[in-house]
Amino acid sequence: MIIIGEKINGAIPQVKEAIERRDAKFIAQRAVKQQQAGADFIDLCAGTAPEREIETLTWLIEVVQDVTETPLCLDSPNPRVIEAVFKYVTKPGLINSISEEGDKCEILLPLMAGNNWEVIGLTCDNKGIPGDVQAKVEIAKTMVEKAAKFGVVPERIHIDPCIMALATDNDALLKLIREISEIRALYPSIHITSGLSNISFGLPARALMNKTFMTLAIQAGMDSAVMDPTNRDMMGTIFAAYALLGKDKHCRAYSKAFRQGKIGALEN
Repeated sequence: MIIIGEKINGAIPQVKEAIERRDAKFIAQRAVKQQQAGADFIDLCAGTAPEREIETLTWLIEVVQDVTETPLCLDSPNPRVIEAVFKYVTKPGLINSISEEGDKCEILLPLMAGNNWEVIGLTCDNKGIPGDVQAKVEIAKTMVEKAAKFGVVPERIHIDPCIMALATDNDALLKLIREISEIRALYPSIHITSGLSNISFGLPARALMNKTFMTLAIQAGMDSAVMDPTNRDMMGTIFAAYALLGKDKHCRAYSKAFRQGKIGALEN
């Protein structure tokens, strides 16, 4: 599982306050904890007013790069912001995100030519998120075809099928399973990602729903997730699911994670 750490986001009240105070120590500690917990990328989302976003994201990049070698995930709804800060990142990371909304592909995909950057592709367009499985598959195809023009192969793309909340769409997971199957049939090496909290929005006991969703999504073929890597229960669920599905030979990764103290109950 490719883990995209989500804990440096201006939408989180504590992080918002730290950004406003320019509390580099707080941000650095969050980055290091995510790295130690197993994050493959550390997502940076300023979440500030548009006129301050470039300056804030540049500051976040500098702070996090000073304390960790983990690749960054540049996260902004405005592609021009990512374009502006791209030059400050010292090693290839992940762009979050492109879609068929506006000119995001046209602005961001050229940045990926001739390097090893990866990208998240959201299956939405100017009309929003389609409710139809085939419509999402067609959007994914369009993005992959556009990416190919810049030498970006499917292995560098994480398609996010934009799962809807189960509270509003009772077939949300069943649709995701079909979307994964159809996208993977076209592009076997492409990554499938998702934000874990979307499925449980509006429901009680969200942690329970999120962990169960993770297990079923892994079985369906999801291999990337935007999540909190310091959540021991969720990380344990991932290692257990991989072992149970025969994706972890002799349960070596599961056992190693336990020995390293990444999963299982904490000792008092």
